[in-house]
Amino acid sequence: MTAPAPRPPIDTSQAHPARVYDWLLGGKDNYPVDEAVGTQLPPEARDAARQNRAFMHRAAAWLASQGTDQFLDIGTGIPTAPNLHQVVQRALPSAKVVYTDNDPIVLRHAQALLVSAPEGATDYIQADVRDPKAILEHARTVLDFDRPIALSLIALMHFIGDEQNPYDIVSTLVSALPSGSHLVLSHASSDIFPDLSDQVTAEYAKGGIKLAFRTREGVARFFDGLEPVAPGLVTATEWFREEPAPESEASGIYAVVARVP
Repeated sequence: MTAPAPRPPIDTSQAHPARVYDWLLGGKDNYPVDEAVGTQLPPEARDAARQNRAFMHRAAAWLASQGTDQFLDIGTGIPTAPNLHQVVQRALPSAKVVYTDNDPIVLRHAQALLVSAPEGATDYIQADVRDPKAILEHARTVLDFDRPIALSLIALMHFIGDEQNPYDIVSTLVSALPSGSHLVLSHASSDIFPDLSDQVTAEYAKGGIKLAFRTREGVARFFDGLEPVAPGLVTATEWFREEPAPESEASGIYAVVARVP
């Protein structure tokens, strides 16, 4: 019998974006160091986390309704029901989802909570978006890169500073996708509520997390050469397809779904 692989250590001395996000969503899988960051954030941060997750649910459900049955979700975060595969497998039980995150605590939860419907499949890799080639190499063992894939980058790229080549990272991932695939992206803004963005950035920095919020123009660069799906690049609460937004709610999160031509 093969010995189980050793579990990677969890650093509880420094806050991690996935665990802070879990705290903002009301989760229990975080540590005092993460809560310390969360409690110093303005109340709007919890609204943003909720709005961001609701956008993910709507976008994933719409893509599944259009027949997309393969998803590569990078920056998964700690599982919070309903997870992406649960959303898409409601429409397509045979859908396959590959999850990726760089926080070991996500890996520990993945085996128990990211369980596919019998007809479909889920897989998980602990990896960092800054190594896109490694992610793609693993994803190819589960997903068919000759058929459309939805690449999900939800509230992830604003943790990647310009010095880490964020646009090249996304370009590498998107260029591996076949025609008819989609990029699903949400990103915190620096220009909708600039004072609030500065406050959030400062509080995260105190916890050792560097943020790179971007302007609308900066976010638009992530889908250069792609075809935005209506309503285009909007805020998270404005992104709806089949139904209008249930209520008017301001959001500092940009959101877009764009098709690979």
